[in-house]
Amino acid sequence: MLHALRGQQLFSPGKVAMKKLWMVLFALSLLTGCSSPAPKTEQKPQPKEPETLTARSALQKVFIAARGWGRDAQPFRIESQLSSDGTGKEGKSAVWRVGFASEAQRGVKPYIWSGSEDPNAPPRGINPGTEDTYNPNNASTHQFDMAFLKIDSSQALETALKHGGDKILAKEADTPIQYVCDWSVATNELIWHVSFGASRDQAKLTVAVNATSGDFIRVEK
Repeated sequence: MLHALRGQQLFSPGKVAMKKLWMVLFALSLLTGCSSPAPKTEQKPQPKEPETLTARSALQKVFIAARGWGRDAQPFRIESQLSSDGTGKEGKSAVWRVGFASEAQRGVKPYIWSGSEDPNAPPRGINPGTEDTYNPNNASTHQFDMAFLKIDSSQALETALKHGGDKILAKEADTPIQYVCDWSVATNELIWHVSFGASRDQAKLTVAVNATSGDFIRVEK
């Protein structure tokens, strides 16, 4: 009799139900462990906004790189380049090209700063160009001291607007504006050439501005 009671206690309904519960929980844990986690959705990096700078700001960025090429490197030409990200408004551009000359290297080398996302523009940052031979007697590559560049491209634009540029933009507000700064051997001065048009050759108006004083020089076209 005692043995039978012990057997009933061993296989009581409560213990059987608890055993089944543990078996169910164990099976669920196996199913959960085998199931693969949901794939994470990768977020695409957001494209950077284009950056535009005035000429002097761009020149400062490329100057250090140019001095790494030639310890005596000095600029001889600064020019903006049009892109879909910058059309010259406010004296700024998303692409600037600066030509440097070095007597020590006996060469000339361009450096381009780009803040553009335009696929046709140079990659963002500083891009060195191809080195060429330097001829000190060549007027088109005449070096100038950066101290002469006191007037930025934005200030040159203000002067150009007062001498016909405002009328061009009044008729066609989306007219691109380009900037070239170089040394005039004939007059011994640094000059900004501000052109209103898709290219300097096809410009509707080009105004020359003294890059040291900011004075109006002449209408070139």
